[in-house]
Amino acid sequence: MAEMQTQNHSLPASARALLPMLFLAAVLTGCGGGIGSTSGGGSGQPGTGDGLSAAAELGKKIFADTALSVSGTQSCGSCHVAAFAFTADRTAAGPDHGSTVPLGGPNMDLPGFRDTPSLMYLSFSPDFFFDSDGGPNGGFFRDGRAGTLADQAIDPFTTPFEMANADAAAVIAKLRTRPYLADFEALYGAGVLDDPDTALKRMGAALAAFEIESNDFHPFSSKYDFFQSGKATLSAQELRGLALFNDPSKGNCAGCHPSTTADGNTRPLFTDFSYDNLGVPRNAAIHANNPATAQSYTPINSDDGAHDYYDLGLCGPFRNNGGLNTSGLCGAFKVPTLRNIATTAPYFHNGRFATLKDAIGFYVRRDTKPEEFYPTAADGSVTKFDDLPAAYGGQFIVNINVPGSDALYVGNVNTLEIPYNRHIGETPALGTTEINDVIAFLCTLTDGYDPQNPTAQALPAQCQAAALSP
Repeated sequence: MAEMQTQNHSLPASARALLPMLFLAAVLTGCGGGIGSTSGGGSGQPGTGDGLSAAAELGKKIFADTALSVSGTQSCGSCHVAAFAFTADRTAAGPDHGSTVPLGGPNMDLPGFRDTPSLMYLSFSPDFFFDSDGGPNGGFFRDGRAGTLADQAIDPFTTPFEMANADAAAVIAKLRTRPYLADFEALYGAGVLDDPDTALKRMGAALAAFEIESNDFHPFSSKYDFFQSGKATLSAQELRGLALFNDPSKGNCAGCHPSTTADGNTRPLFTDFSYDNLGVPRNAAIHANNPATAQSYTPINSDDGAHDYYDLGLCGPFRNNGGLNTSGLCGAFKVPTLRNIATTAPYFHNGRFATLKDAIGFYVRRDTKPEEFYPTAADGSVTKFDDLPAAYGGQFIVNINVPGSDALYVGNVNTLEIPYNRHIGETPALGTTEINDVIAFLCTLTDGYDPQNPTAQALPAQCQAAALSP
């Protein structure tokens, strides 16, 4: 589960130092500077209700307001549902009717390109930066294209296949009709409405304040949190899973999802904010990946003969600057937090895997049994890394009947770290029982645990299945 090569893992000392303080600072002072800064529009003024500042109270109202969309039915909360750890409700009854990617647009029928990421603990992410080794870190969205939390918050308002407003002026025209307009003017001044771009940024600042201050986004109430504070005991299976998670020769998950913090006194976020290219298989259920269903707004960014469109993460096509123009970063996506991972299916940027069992199975068998995950011909040839252009190491042909046919890979996909450093026919880093143990541990990262009433927490079915497995 390690999601970035080791040389790109480290946060600068200044960012590491801020992490332990951010949660406390958010609670005490509202939306001040620092990691996830809402610079340029936050307010420490007292609010009402649940103890939020005035800016955060305003952000809470904006977050839930469907009238700010062209359809009149979509809000931030439509795609980031509290009951699903502030990711999308992917059930058939959800707003996207079970679609792999969210639907939006004027008539709520335009598909997006990526699985909706969780907003839980997102306010702890540093703003986008390059570490001392030149590795990308932090930022917002799966490709880090929003440098700050406030920037991320406003992007959906003017995205054609999301809230679909034509521009900032169209958003502010809707804001002028909302019952909380007076709250906005009291915070930022009535004159700011005459500058739609600035007014939209202030909306982003309020949304960021809400995410930073509201305990709903970072309760730290999982069984693992209580275990770390000595108030809960992990089962034998959960302890085995934790050991496998941390073991650099087995799961090696902690390589990118640290289960401890450097000072030992703060709670881990289970991400190091780095980026990695795992060669996740192409997801045929995404409309953009199929010429017959691709919408007119699907970017054409390839002529390699395999596909017209690829999602290249850091390298585009959705970063506003056209990508970082460094080919070695093409296909890399931000390492997510694993907190609440059991409730945020499907997994990876393209929602390719529906369960943790499938996702972890991919991690450990991607290279030992590639035929499980990639297009396979009758003669045993497998097209590995089929969601990456050949120029970046995609469309790599191996043959499961020819030992060593995968040994000469050169490209962007991480093939150096455990568990990815294996070859066809070799034993994977984790077996079936061990995968279930890791799942059992990951389920302890689900918020809402009550140490006084442990059985009250209703964990997802995949957690129950793992616990019952031999």
